[in-house]
Amino acid sequence: MKSQQKEIPSENKVLSDNPVAINNKLRRYILIGTIVYTALILYLMFFGFNRIEQNIDYNQYTFIFVPEGILLRFPKLTMSWLYDFGNIAAFIPFGIIIPLLYRTRFRKFITLFILVITFLEVLQSLTFLGTFDVMDIISNTLGAIMGFVAYKVGFSPEITFKKLVASAVSLLILFIGVMTVSETIDYVVHVNERIGPVEAINEISGTAPIIEKISTFSVQGEKIEPTLNLFSSSDGMSKDYLFELGKENLWFYANIGIPDGEEYSGSATIMVNGEELIQFSDKDEDKNTFQMKMFFDSKIKDVKIIVTGNAKVWDVSIAEIKHWWE
Repeated sequence: MKSQQKEIPSENKVLSDNPVAINNKLRRYILIGTIVYTALILYLMFFGFNRIEQNIDYNQYTFIFVPEGILLRFPKLTMSWLYDFGNIAAFIPFGIIIPLLYRTRFRKFITLFILVITFLEVLQSLTFLGTFDVMDIISNTLGAIMGFVAYKVGFSPEITFKKLVASAVSLLILFIGVMTVSETIDYVVHVNERIGPVEAINEISGTAPIIEKISTFSVQGEKIEPTLNLFSSSDGMSKDYLFELGKENLWFYANIGIPDGEEYSGSATIMVNGEELIQFSDKDEDKNTFQMKMFFDSKIKDVKIIVTGNAKVWDVSIAEIKHWWE
């Protein structure tokens, strides 16, 4: 006599791989969750991070076709690292949910994903709610690929608790792999990086600095001997110096002070791309020479120096970063 006892499912099995079972039991909930999550991602892409307020700052379409930087460094508690991490992690669920619902092949899935994410990047730029950045496409696509790998490990051919754990572990290993490869590439690119020769900024639009027979002076007892240039006001009145660079990946140098033997009054302001970078004035507690050294990885379009009173700015210069292929 055959046993009428029903087969007891294994405790380790979470869900059958039967598509009908998925359609009947989970499909509706997965679809609702997918719609909500997709809406959240679209909100962050087009309206999050104060994009509406920053919209007024965009006056031209921005398309970045050359990758800048690396995908993901080893963990650092900075907003930059969290942004890079989120750019990958936020798209992992799509690599799991889409093939789970539609049993699509990898080639078809990733082709469709790249087309959609590229369209969204273009739309961001055209609506001035962001920029088209190929690095974002690479990061988002990498997240989708990692999700698809996790789907293969933990959701196919059957879903079990052990396989879900294996899926989580695979994602961790993939993240470590991405960070390792990224750091390796960054090291190879920059290992032979060198700082080029220091160049004085003397090509001025309008008023030019003193570049010949520059007199020496002292600041708080320290002898100052400018060698490249000297920016000062005219008879104590405010004087502006403006020059264009159009360069990136460079060190920017400048020195500011008020000479001894003169009335201690005046100020100096250095502006980069229309924004104030540094200001030195007679009201500062530290009266010693202010020495500025700052690295810019983004493009410096223009630099403006404003000098008033007896303040002086000297040896304003740049040094470009040279890579091994340059």
